[in-house]
Amino acid sequence: MRATLARLRRGRWGWRALSLYGVLFFVFIYAPLAVIVFYSFNANPVNMMVWKGFTFEWYGGILGLSDHFVGSTVRSDAMYVESTEELMQAVENSIIVALTTTTVATVLGTATALALARYRFRLRPFYRVLMFAPMIMPDIVLGIGLLIFFVTLGFELGLGTIIIGHLTFLGSYVFIVVQARLEGMDRSLEEASADLGAGEWTTLRKVVLPQLAPGIVGGALLAFIISMDDLVITYFIAGVGSTTLPLFIFSMLRRGVKPEINAIATLLVLFSLVVAATGLYLRRRR
Repeated sequence: MRATLARLRRGRWGWRALSLYGVLFFVFIYAPLAVIVFYSFNANPVNMMVWKGFTFEWYGGILGLSDHFVGSTVRSDAMYVESTEELMQAVENSIIVALTTTTVATVLGTATALALARYRFRLRPFYRVLMFAPMIMPDIVLGIGLLIFFVTLGFELGLGTIIIGHLTFLGSYVFIVVQARLEGMDRSLEEASADLGAGEWTTLRKVVLPQLAPGIVGGALLAFIISMDDLVITYFIAGVGSTTLPLFIFSMLRRGVKPEINAIATLLVLFSLVVAATGLYLRRRR
């Protein structure tokens, strides 16, 4: 009886320790984000760590709406975003790059996962390792390599080189997600489709792709977020007039952390949450 009670106590303390560890882990991960969101509403234009009051003016400033705030206390020379047009252009460039690379990477990654899962050939293990290489390689090494490659071939640095650079590693992320989905699929449905007279393309369109849809959507959303967030590789292969949002924020950070940067970061966090919620919603739909 005493041994049983001792085991129960040890098990209870173990679960408590595990729960405490989980709480501390999430606090460690999300506390910096909470600090950024909190100080994005600080009215102090000089020192963001000194609370001066609650305001939405920094959000209005980055959107070019600061003049619409009644009783605004932010001077025009205190605003850190010199040009709202430059910020909007950076956002537009990021969206163009992310949408293009996501579309192409989803097609290539899905096709590669299907090919390696359905066909057996001698170099199959080599290709599988090759798909993992861009994910393992340090970003700075990949960025320098891409820069040397583009300069050697005479490419003009711009949105085109950014898109090509992002495709070199985003296809791997889609491949990993779709491959994991393929491992859990039931091949008997494809065999039944073939027995009933359906061709390969019909089976692919009506049997395989519907089952792969959650993996494809998940891989596409992951590729989109990574493309929107990439800084290191983009820094090396971006040209004049092709500044993306991470590069724009990085250029602002060189002169100090100001409330406008916190506001932009908060909007990015909100955007990421919307994308993640959309992915969860699509995965739950049948």
